[in-house]
Amino acid sequence: MKALVFHGPEQSSWQEVPDPELEATTDAIVRIDTTTICGTDLHILRGELPDVSPGRVLGHEGVGEIVETGADVREVRPGDRVLLSCISACGHCRFCRERIYGQCRDGGGWILGRVIDGTQAEYVRVPFADLSTYPLTGAAEGHDAVLLSDVFPTAYEVGVLNGQVGPGDTVVVVGAGPVGLASIATAHFFSPGRIISVDPDPARLEAAKRVGADAVADPAEDPERLVGDLTDGLGADVVIEAVGSPRSFETCTRMVRPGGRIANVGVHARPATLHLEELWIKNVTITTGLVDTFSTPTLLSLLAAGRLPASTLITHLFELDQMEEAYDVFARAADTGAIKIALGEAARPLVARGT
Repeated sequence: MKALVFHGPEQSSWQEVPDPELEATTDAIVRIDTTTICGTDLHILRGELPDVSPGRVLGHEGVGEIVETGADVREVRPGDRVLLSCISACGHCRFCRERIYGQCRDGGGWILGRVIDGTQAEYVRVPFADLSTYPLTGAAEGHDAVLLSDVFPTAYEVGVLNGQVGPGDTVVVVGAGPVGLASIATAHFFSPGRIISVDPDPARLEAAKRVGADAVADPAEDPERLVGDLTDGLGADVVIEAVGSPRSFETCTRMVRPGGRIANVGVHARPATLHLEELWIKNVTITTGLVDTFSTPTLLSLLAAGRLPASTLITHLFELDQMEEAYDVFARAADTGAIKIALGEAARPLVARGT
């Protein structure tokens, strides 16, 4: 088969690799119909995640068809069309029993495209298939559903739920990339008073308005002052960091009100300064997290009901064999306007099991 293989910092190629095979009785083999590229994949290519070894097939998001299952797989069968979770869950360890699947201690967690071969390929082996795949029903398109592998669960769980967004809250989302936009969209489930999006890209700020931001700001235009003006000097109830840079994190700490919450979602490759000399007295709560994907069934229901603006986030469609071109477009988002890219049979509708 063909797959996107990481060869070391700034090196990758779309090339032939061996077909995946079942390695455990709980595995499934999935033919990939639709996959996508994550900002974390760019971190890997820059050499910022050293636990990813050269030779690894990248990718942790996908929609596809089950083609083979191990003897102990009970919930899905060949022919089923499924969403692949970015998180694999054994279902038995302490963390899985607490629905903290991202911290699975028995071979799960974030492993696809990191410690085992991932989804940017024609086929992928999926461990713990019963808990790590979700049968797809209804009329959602593949390029919409693939955003529920990672983007929407991450935004909702690590951003909105960790930030405890509530009715009437002033919410600031720093970063209007895919996860930032999904944070804006899912924050609306809790009726915040206003949502402010901060990003230097005018096109992404327009996208933020489309998914529900009430106000937008360029970081160069003193967003702290805007937040202060809109809150009578109090500050935001919730600030969601969706960039992963020291500067953006420190901006978040300046915009939060006393007693407020900062939910860090961004993947940080460098240390950020935590100004405890200013924050210790403000009763501020700071949360971090890797997504657990416990919310995926809920989000799938919302997608089927037309409550998630998934299509708004997709800006480019490619065939699988255009993977290298797609990476180039995604990596130059400031020039290309890319927000989220879908690769594969993106126009093929999903159908209910048995139809």
